[in-house]
Amino acid sequence: MDDVKIGEILLPGDDGTQSRQETQVRTKFWKTLKRAMRQLPFGRDVVAAYYCAMDPTTPTRVRGILLAALGYFVLPFDAVPDMLAFIGFGDDLAVLTTAITLVRGHMKASHYDAADQALSDNDS
Repeated sequence: MDDVKIGEILLPGDDGTQSRQETQVRTKFWKTLKRAMRQLPFGRDVVAAYYCAMDPTTPTRVRGILLAALGYFVLPFDAVPDMLAFIGFGDDLAVLTTAITLVRGHMKASHYDAADQALSDNDS
């Protein structure tokens, strides 16, 4: 970080936090998604985004964007508490929708197939 200049914009993954975010998303994603599934009308896209972020062939910057958005989703504390039905997931929806919209071209049919499989299997 010594070569970072004041005012320089760091993109996702530039500061070494991507591996930390990936670990956090891997450990908390399914638990959080299952708890929230009844309230998530966009669950399939979120799960496909998860698989896209975990795909090693996905470009690093795309993975960084998705990991940041998914990390925000799994954090227990955010701008609006998720326990407030419908309202609590509004900020999560905004963050995830924006991220997915930005990288939709990198989300493959195989990511959606994996999402469909995960969502149909009650044990995953």
